Amino acid sequence: MRIDIISALPHLLDGPFKTSILAKAIEKKIVDIYIHDLRKFTINNKNQIDDYVYGGGGGMVLMIEPIVKCIENLKKDREYDSVIFMSPDGEKLTQSNCNRISQYKNIIILCGRYEGVDQRVRDIFVNEEISIGDYVLTGGELPALVLCDSIIRLLPGSMSNSSCALSDSFQDNQLAPPVYTRPADFRGEKVPEVLLSGDYHKINKWREEQSYKRTKNKRPDLLKK
Repeated sequence: MRIDIISALPHLLDGPFKTSILAKAIEKKIVDIYIHDLRKFTINNKNQIDDYVYGGGGGMVLMIEPIVKCIENLKKDREYDSVIFMSPDGEKLTQSNCNRISQYKNIIILCGRYEGVDQRVRDIFVNEEISIGDYVLTGGELPALVLCDSIIRLLPGSMSNSSCALSDSFQDNQLAPPVYTRPADFRGEKVPEVLLSGDYHKINKWREEQSYKRTKNKRPDLLKK
């Protein structure tokens, strides 16, 4: 999989791709990450990538020219399954969406900044708009990282035990069951005996029951789906 990220502040994206599962996936060539500095595509002599809002109002808007120039430059070399814009008014990111996007071969992620991007970019070039929640951040870089983390971990070979992803919360519209590790007894608080029994049939049944119980108590809305 190849992910191209377009950003006005690319240095915000460096660190997370150098650690943990993301770094290992890149090292194994499971995913290729390319971060593009929007300022390198500006046609303005002052290296400007934003301008005032037409019609008045506060804040600045990312200009259409550098964004389009970057996208068209990338599309010269390959086809992309989707151009994704991270926006608070986009479709809410769900595990189902993560599963679907992880099947793509090439994607572009556009990070907004300031008051957003010129609407014409969204109208003409963007295929999907995704939000990570009903709140506003200073830019799309953190949401882009959330999206990348959520899909890269699903790629075959990214995790040492790929079956872990199958038991994640939301994979089957239920929350994951409680998990425990050693010691079996900590200050009188004991691990459920069934998990120590070695009876995998009983363990799986217990996990299913706990998953349903936790979902019913914490996120009953998921059960309606």
